[in-house]
Amino acid sequence: MSTAAGEKPALRKPVFTKVNQLRPVTSGHTLTIKVVSAAPVSGRARPGVAAPSRPPRIAECLVGDETGVIVFTARNEQVDLLKPGATVILRNAKIDMFKGSMRLAVDKWGRIEAAEPASFTVKEDENLSLVEYELVNVAE
Repeated sequence: MSTAAGEKPALRKPVFTKVNQLRPVTSGHTLTIKVVSAAPVSGRARPGVAAPSRPPRIAECLVGDETGVIVFTARNEQVDLLKPGATVILRNAKIDMFKGSMRLAVDKWGRIEAAEPASFTVKEDENLSLVEYELVNVAE
């Protein structure tokens, strides 16, 4: 791909993913989701680790679209954007595994944007975070 000096490469159109298409340990997802609920997680001090001057704010939010729901781990200023009833666009989201189940997260390489209220109804009976996965090593 050759571009002239000073010319920016053309941006690709984002490909939006649905919640039911998410798979373990994948990244680069762009989703439009609605926040169903948000619950703050109390941070506990780990033994032997100095407490930071300001502990991180973490909330577990149940988010979803018309295909299903998944738990989203919101950190610090993300907590303010993910209020119940809000519609947001997640860019470059990834799937983390926590105790064998999928969690959706956006790290420093991703972005969360407020969006217009979505017209879809969230399918709450299809929770991907309730599916437990097990890592299996396959011998070649």
